[in-house]
This record gives sequence, C-alpha cells and structure tokens, in this order.
Amino acid sequence: MASSKTVKTRVCIISDTHTRSPFPSEDTQHAYRLPLPSADVLLHAGDLTVAGYISEYETMLEMLKAADAELKIVIAGNHDITLDAEYYGDVIRRRVMHRGIPEDLEQVREMWMGEEARKAGIIYLEEGVKAFQLKNGAQFTLYASPYQPEYCNWAFGYERNQDRYNPAKPVAKFKAPSPVPSWPEIDIMLTHGPPLGILDRAKQGDNVGCEFLLQAVKRCRPRLHCFGHIHEGWGAERYDWSRNTSEPVRTQQALVLENRCAQVNIAQDSERPLKFGDETIFVNGAIMNVNYSPRNAPWVVDLDLPRMEEAELRQPV
Repeated sequence: MASSKTVKTRVCIISDTHTRSPFPSEDTQHAYRLPLPSADVLLHAGDLTVAGYISEYETMLEMLKAADAELKIVIAGNHDITLDAEYYGDVIRRRVMHRGIPEDLEQVREMWMGEEARKAGIIYLEEGVKAFQLKNGAQFTLYASPYQPEYCNWAFGYERNQDRYNPAKPVAKFKAPSPVPSWPEIDIMLTHGPPLGILDRAKQGDNVGCEFLLQAVKRCRPRLHCFGHIHEGWGAERYDWSRNTSEPVRTQQALVLENRCAQVNIAQDSERPLKFGDETIFVNGAIMNVNYSPRNAPWVVDLDLPRMEEAELRQPV
C-alpha cells in the first residue's frame, strides 16, 4: 500500500505503433492485442504513424479513445511529420514527402488538441513541463519532448552536438527552449528518443541515444522515463544513481502473452519499492520490432505518485 503521502498509480506505456492497431482479443500469439491494459494513465511516446497522414492519425485516435485510461498523454515522434510544421513545410516545398501534396496541418492539430480528443482524455504535448491530477488523488509533473538526434532527415531532429535538454551557459550559441528541470521537480519523463546507453542499442550494435538527454535525466532523476524510437531496444531497466548501475527488468514470455503486457511493480507494496531520487525505471515501449512487425508488448508500471497536497509542497533543491 502507498504511504499517506503517495498514491499507487498504474501507467501503461506504448510507443512506435506506426498506425498499427492492436490485434483482435482472440489472437493470443500477440501481447499487443485488444483490449489495451487498463491503467490510470496511458503514455504514447511517439511515432504514432508511418508518415503523418491524416488517415493514419484517425486510426490511432480511435485506438486511444477506446483505451481504458483516465488520462492518455501523447507526444509525436520523427515519423509524425505533419506535427512538426517547420519541418513539414520544408519537405513539401522540396516534394520529398507526400508527393508534394500537403496534408492540412490545422486539421492535424485540431484532431489531437481539439474537443473530441479532450473528451476522450487524450492530451497531446509538445516540448515542456505539464502537471496533472488524477481521480485517485495523485498529482504528477511530466516533462515531454518529441525530439531526438537527427535521423535520415525525419521530423523533430537536432544535430548530435546540440544540447536540447540542459540549461545553456551564457556564451552558448544554442539555448534549449525547454530544458529539463532538476530533481525533484519531475515525476515522469516522456521523450521519443532514449538517453545514451539505456535501451538504445540499434541492430548494428551501436548505442544511438542522446548524450545530452542522459545528462539531463541524471539531473532530473524522475521516477519513470518512457521513450521508444529504437525498436530493438524494447524493454525496461532499473537504474541506481548512487551506484551508477542498472539492471534489466526480467519478463516471462508466457505471462506477457497472457496479461497482454510486460509488468513491473515499484510501488510501496512491492518487494522493492522505488527510491525516488536514488532510482529511475526506464521503459522503451516500442510496439514494433526492428522489422516493423508489432511483436513487442505494452508495458505496465505500478508506481507511487505524490498525493495532491504533498505534491503542492515539493520544492526544488
């Protein structure tokens, strides 16, 4: 049971669905099947689509509307090109994508930020910090960013030598528009790309996460950091900041298939409750595997979040 200062909360994590809806409920060979696991909060870490077409967003919106979660937080990824207006304007002018025939960007934004999405509990976030309250009495603060190091000239990219996540020095040429706050301000981080060295190993064997995001998460030390982008990095790790060590969260394939998800409990009623500030759970929730087949499972994390009155008292150190 959570302490009087916290509330046990269930979070379901998915990413990189690339327009693929869950398999039918009777298809027990796939963990990613209907219905998605029930949760207080559902997080989608981007790459909703293959190429940002309105018809693709419609498919993903219907999936999220049907999901059993009070709050459904969504960010974009590099494939969701029509949610990156500056990038999309450039590729349309050069006729690189969509055969030069533009999608309606206002319609895209209305789909994700309009009344229909809000009524379904869907909140689309751009880069920055946002606080939320839940009916179970929990309150949490989340940092979101759809950006990742530039990859094959897709959307939301930045050069690898650009620090997008940490406060800049006065002489720096680039200043992060929304740097990640330091501990203890953030409970959950939701980024499309992974930090360097954490669930980020590509099929060639290279770690392709962002070194600056790693620096930021070391400062931030959230309870939970969710991402995707690197399909072959699917999994979860528990990181101990005091020892600078990590360990994988073990799963059993039979249970994953039965439960339609991989699960980890880090709440106070678990065998090993998470120590906020000393530990972070990292989750790569990519549904697609490296071959763009939806073979990976959603993740479900049970964790303690601050009770509303306790969250309001927290001050940064």
